[in-house]
Amino acid sequence: MTLIKSWKKLLSDKDSKPETDAQKAGNNGADTQKNNSTNESKTKSNSNTNSGNSSKSGSNGPPFRQTSFPADTTNSVRLKCRELLANALKYEDSYDSDETLFDPEDIACKIEDQIFKEFKDTNPKYKTRIRSRVANLNDKKNPDLKLNVLRGSIKPEKIAVMTAEEMASNDMKELRQKFTKEAINDHQMVMTTGTKTDLLKCPACKKSNCTYNQVQTRSADEPMTTFCFCNECGKRWKFC
Repeated sequence: MTLIKSWKKLLSDKDSKPETDAQKAGNNGADTQKNNSTNESKTKSNSNTNSGNSSKSGSNGPPFRQTSFPADTTNSVRLKCRELLANALKYEDSYDSDETLFDPEDIACKIEDQIFKEFKDTNPKYKTRIRSRVANLNDKKNPDLKLNVLRGSIKPEKIAVMTAEEMASNDMKELRQKFTKEAINDHQMVMTTGTKTDLLKCPACKKSNCTYNQVQTRSADEPMTTFCFCNECGKRWKFC
């Protein structure tokens, strides 16, 4: 009986024997590996969350600021020229509110683009052409030019290549025609048919070696115009 009790006590002592150092190290290593894997999964989760938030914040950021002109160029010189043309094409208070007019900024872009296509660069010739358009469109004595452009009577492609004479007002055109006609009349004398005389004195060299012609430059009931030429110094003059 005593032997049986001693054997049971021995068995219970074996079962309750503490873990050895090797077993403890193994258990600690397993726990550490488990903790590391848990931390890595948390880190990945946090990084995914942060990247998702950053992408969302990027998509929900301030929208792209739309400029006044189409974004078909980033050239600062071209954009400035378009702005100048658009300001020159602004509506006047005197315009009829019921009349349909084109958008000044749209027309300005087309004019500038046409000029740029011609010169292929923002060189001095390009800038001179732009300044000429702006000056004529801003001319208070020629309001019809701007209005015709806004109406579409003058296409952007046409005004981009028009000369100063073509853009001038009707009054200016008539004045230029008058000056041109007078200049032609002043040089209308033909030397081969002129009459040589010593009765006329040159106002420049005071000599009397002159040739003259008479031409009807006005209506039939008006006296003829006499064109004179000095054979000595080449001075030309006329009188009626």
